[in-house]
Order: sequence, then C-alpha cells, then structure tokens
Amino acid sequence: MRSTPSATSARSASPSHLLLRLLVLLLALAVWQLAARAHGSVYFPPPSRIAHRAYELWFSGPVRHLFLTSAAFGDVLPSLGRMAAGFGIAAVGGIAAGVVVGRSRWAYAVCNPVLQFARAVPPPALVPVFVVVLDFGTPMQIASIAFSAVWPVLINTAEGVRNTDPLRIDVAAVLRLNPLERLRFLLLPSALPRIFAGLRLSLSLSLILMVFSELLPGTADGIGFTLTDAQSRSDLLTVWAALLLLGVLGYLLNTALLAVERRLTGRGRTTP
Repeated sequence: MRSTPSATSARSASPSHLLLRLLVLLLALAVWQLAARAHGSVYFPPPSRIAHRAYELWFSGPVRHLFLTSAAFGDVLPSLGRMAAGFGIAAVGGIAAGVVVGRSRWAYAVCNPVLQFARAVPPPALVPVFVVVLDFGTPMQIASIAFSAVWPVLINTAEGVRNTDPLRIDVAAVLRLNPLERLRFLLLPSALPRIFAGLRLSLSLSLILMVFSELLPGTADGIGFTLTDAQSRSDLLTVWAALLLLGVLGYLLNTALLAVERRLTGRGRTTP
C-alpha cells in the first residue's frame, strides 16, 4: 500500500523520528569534538569552543535585551534586516510576475528563454554590477539579494499556474468566477506547492547573497563583515562562530518556512 504525503509527514514528525534525528546530530558533534581535540589545531577548533565563542559574542546580553549583546544588535540584526527586505521583495515580485507569465502561453513562451538565462547566471557574479549601479551600501545589498532570489520564485510560480488542472479551469468558467476569484480560489492554491519550492530556493540564495554582499569593501556591519574582520585579525574562533551562526540561521529560517507551507497547503494533517 502506497503511503500518502500526510502519513509520511506524520511519521517524520513522530517522537521516534525526532529522537533519531537528535541522536544523529549529537553523534556528529561528538565525532567533531573528539577529532578536533585529537588534531589540536587552531584551524580546527572543537564545537564546544565555537559554541562558547558564539555565546560570548551574541547571546550573553541582559534579559531585557532577550540575551542579545550589542554585537548581535550591531551585526546579526542588520544582516537579517537586509536579507528579509531582499527576500520579501523577491517573494512578492516573483509570485506576482509568475502568475502573469504563467496564465498566458504566449507570455510564457516569450519570457522563458530570458528567465532560464537569468536563473543560470551565478548570483555572486551579479554583485559587482550592482556595486557599479548603486555603489556600496544597504540599497546595493538589498537589490542584489532581491534580483538574484526572484527567479526561483517567478519560474516555479509560472510553472505551478501553467499546470493547473484544466478541469478546474473549466469549472471556474462554468461558475463564472471573476479574475480575482480565479486567482484566489484556483490558481494560487494549485500553484502553492511549486511556489513554496521556489521560496525555499530563494531563501537559501538570500542567505548566501546577504553574506557575500557584506564581504565587500565599504560594509561596516553584518555577519559577513564580522567574517572578514575576524579573518583579517586571524581570529579563527570568531570565523567558525560566524559560520555556525549562519548554519543555525539557515536551518531555523527553512524550518519556519516549511511550517508556513504545511499550514497553508494542509500537508502533515492526518486524515481519518
């Protein structure tokens, strides 16, 4: 008997499965800890020292500041703000443009080569172009994030709209739904899984571009700036702490997006 997506999602969220994932994580950390201590190199510190350094830098603040330090307010929050702005622009613009392109076969046929070309260009390669156009600073960083992250959302939205069940389109015509009702009750729900697939890709790109744009000269804050500053001072423990922070942020943001997807698409609900 073939398992349904709901049953698969329910198994993945079961206590035994969560415990297994936790054990794998702890095992990986234990191997890393033992290997780092055996190697004894400053270039390969154990995770306990990295976590302690991250705690000192960003999470040892007062309770009234939610345990965030001044470095967290000066580096982490600005980075998250730039990433959120770029990702938000890419999400809204990509979904809107994707619906327009996906609803018309002619528009899709005309725009598809351009979309595929834009998607194939490595996102970091576009950052120097935005530096020339907008100069260094936050507007350049947000623009580079938004421009590079918009294509997965746009293309996946267009594909989702194009693959809407023709029978449902005929039913909508019989019911005489207006364009706004078709968009709300037919096109968007049908394309929602593809939209979220694009959003997850865009989220990863946004995190990468956020760090890369902050590595450039002229940046005065952010996680990327912390990386370059620590590297210039040969503070390898801070470099590792920043990498750990980026990994944790990426995991948490992706988990939050998956939770929103399950909420909107109904995946993970058990059926009687």
